[in-house]
Amino acid sequence: MRIALTILLLAAATLWPAELPVKTVILYKHGVGYFERAGELAKGEGARLDFKASEMNDVLKSLTVEVKGGAVSGLRYDSSEPLARKLEDLPIHLEPQQSISALLDQLKGARLEVKFATSTAAGAIISARLAPGSRDQNEREQVTLLRDNGELVTVDLAGASSIRLPDPSLQAQLSDYLTAVNQSRSREKRSVYIEATDAARRQVIASYMVPTPVWKSSYRLIFGATGEPMLEGWAIVDNTTGEDWTGVGLALVSGRPISFQSRLYEPRYIERPLAELPEERAQAPVLHQGAIAELRAEVEAKEAGPRRMAAQRLNAPAGLGGVVGGVAGLADELSVQPMRQDMASSLANTSSGKELGDLFEYRFDKPVTVRKKESVMLPFLQQKLTSRKLIIYNDTTQQNPLHSFELSNTTGKTLDGGPITVFDSGAYAGEALMDTLKQSDKRMISYGVDLGTRVTTKFGSSQTGTREVHMRRGVLQVKTAVNHTTNYTIHNVDAKPKTLVVEQAARPAFQVLSPKPSQTTANANRFEVPLAAGETKEFTVTQENIQERSYGITNLTPDFLLTLIQNKEITPAARKQLESIHAAKRKISDADNALQATERESREITQDQERIRQNIASLSRIPSQQEQVQKYANELAARETRIAALRDQLSELRTRKTALESELSTLIEKMEF
Repeated sequence: MRIALTILLLAAATLWPAELPVKTVILYKHGVGYFERAGELAKGEGARLDFKASEMNDVLKSLTVEVKGGAVSGLRYDSSEPLARKLEDLPIHLEPQQSISALLDQLKGARLEVKFATSTAAGAIISARLAPGSRDQNEREQVTLLRDNGELVTVDLAGASSIRLPDPSLQAQLSDYLTAVNQSRSREKRSVYIEATDAARRQVIASYMVPTPVWKSSYRLIFGATGEPMLEGWAIVDNTTGEDWTGVGLALVSGRPISFQSRLYEPRYIERPLAELPEERAQAPVLHQGAIAELRAEVEAKEAGPRRMAAQRLNAPAGLGGVVGGVAGLADELSVQPMRQDMASSLANTSSGKELGDLFEYRFDKPVTVRKKESVMLPFLQQKLTSRKLIIYNDTTQQNPLHSFELSNTTGKTLDGGPITVFDSGAYAGEALMDTLKQSDKRMISYGVDLGTRVTTKFGSSQTGTREVHMRRGVLQVKTAVNHTTNYTIHNVDAKPKTLVVEQAARPAFQVLSPKPSQTTANANRFEVPLAAGETKEFTVTQENIQERSYGITNLTPDFLLTLIQNKEITPAARKQLESIHAAKRKISDADNALQATERESREITQDQERIRQNIASLSRIPSQQEQVQKYANELAARETRIAALRDQLSELRTRKTALESELSTLIEKMEF
């Protein structure tokens, strides 16, 4: 018996697929990690990889398998089908809080056995229901059966010791239903099985990408009494998987390549359109009528349009947090004195770095162990670099600048973004935040407020005149310049010299005239101002703003044109053309003034004639006033003569003005400068 049992156990061990241990882990900054597993398989042995159900989409998208000494014949895995799809073909449907009688009522016609303490009731199910109770009795579940002898019997299920469906197919369907519902709630692992063609011993290497928490970095910048500062970098790694990483080769990659999810694990179903041939139908009786109406048969065709699956989500899963654990190789106890001069850590494990295209990889020199559901801090950098202390002023609403340093990345590595804790002369000095810094790049980083320096700001502006004048197709474009000044009054109250960096936001259409910036960024200009101990200094930045306006030349007054002509910035050719336009506009203005004066005189004479006519009408009835009436009549005749002359003059002036305007239009159309 023992021999037989041993043989069975050995046979089971031989057929059971082997698990491949994790050998390499590479973590990225965009929510995925690269895992490499490797192991040797015995003759006839397969390999199994276990994953979470949520990881299967990425596994199916990235899995590669290498077999040394053989070839992969296939990969199989535990499939996933939507619960609704699994249940739609089963005749049983269970709802929450559903009674046993409601379930049995769905199985009408099926054979049922109900056992009681001393008897058994069996037969085909007619119906089942929840019978209402009475005042002294609760509701009861009942089923009505058709016995083999033809009798109908109603059985009360409350006293049953067991209920059984003798039909094996119904038992299997009910079991399948419950299994499907249970699996839909399960978060257990899914397995991928690797099958190889060669039956000999062989080495199998499998690699894949799965969602992982992003690795994080933090730095310590340590300034000593003299010399270059030390930058110390630590990587925070979280192992949220269900297994230990024991002695793995660990690498951390800085950069953010594009990554997304594709629904590959869940089976997809596409509903196809329904195409039918015309169905044969029974011939209906025909009523023959006169030629007044026709009977027309209508054939209905049904079409089912395909429905697309839901859009794929492209967001990488969010990273999960962790608890910081111990670091292999560090001292068990770390005693930090408040004023310890050398703040650098004693590190046993370091990393090497290399470029991976636009990415950068930190690979640890020694194997790393991270237990499941734990996190570690691993040192990946400890190097001196070039840095100088500065103070920076970039917020005019504040009085004090910020303690800063200009960090030059001379480490030969890309520095991943993260927080920096600054230590100066053995004491904590502040904290800063740095984004990713490529090799040989520089960055200004601030870590505290400088209370020993005060800055006040005053703004001003002034018009400097016209810079450029252009005309084309009757449109005059004039560029004028406005100077804007920002005056900084800086007071260094400390008894030590400093270098202040004034950072001023770059404004569109503004150009710095003085002084020349020491640095420019995408959004700002920087100016360095050296400060002696206890010094108060005035510092002014002058910027020029060029404003451009367009005018229709026909709408400009001669006075405005004269202002442009007198500007020294325009070219002689442009001045000459503007002078000709100015002369033409002046002639038109003179003609228009003469026309308005003539029209005004004509209106005044017309009003005077009306007054004379009223006087003549009132004096004509008085005999003694005939001489005065005659005098008014002579005046009226003289004014009529003058009005006639004015009409001729108005006609000439209008003709002249029209001709001048036509000449100006012709002149404007030909001009361009």
